[in-house]
Amino acid sequence: MIPRLYEDFLRAALREDLGRAGDLTTDAIVPAAAQGTALAVARAAGVLSGLEPFARTFTLVDPAIEVLLHRADGDRVEANAPVARISGSLRAILAAERTALNVLCHLAGVATATDRLVRAISGTRAGIVDTRKTTPGMRALEKAAVRHGGGRNHRFGLDDAILIKDNHVA
Repeated sequence: MIPRLYEDFLRAALREDLGRAGDLTTDAIVPAAAQGTALAVARAAGVLSGLEPFARTFTLVDPAIEVLLHRADGDRVEANAPVARISGSLRAILAAERTALNVLCHLAGVATATDRLVRAISGTRAGIVDTRKTTPGMRALEKAAVRHGGGRNHRFGLDDAILIKDNHVA
């Protein structure tokens, strides 16, 4: 996925979470020079989505952080499966972790729900197609998650195609 489709969203999410002064708790108890590694592990079985923005969230906080992805978007994982390894400044890792995990968990949830629906209708001529009813700032990410779950995308915006709905008729 093209980073410009999600970087503004990630920056806004980090600004919201870190506020004016950053991670006060981490800064108070973790030495500035402390380095370490964190392992992201799937808590439940599902379909992954959002790994690029997950990794990018960490490097937006500290470009020196290294993120090694063990899986790819669209992969099915079991509970406790390793997903990524994050290494670098412990302060930066802890400052970015909640935002990164929120994005990853939300998108994996969309992909997993889509996968369940796709499996439920397998063997029929039906298909699972998304809408534009997305979270503000996350449309590209959520539509990618639908694809990772085996669904298809309809139109991205009002400028993609004509669709006369009941509210137009009314």
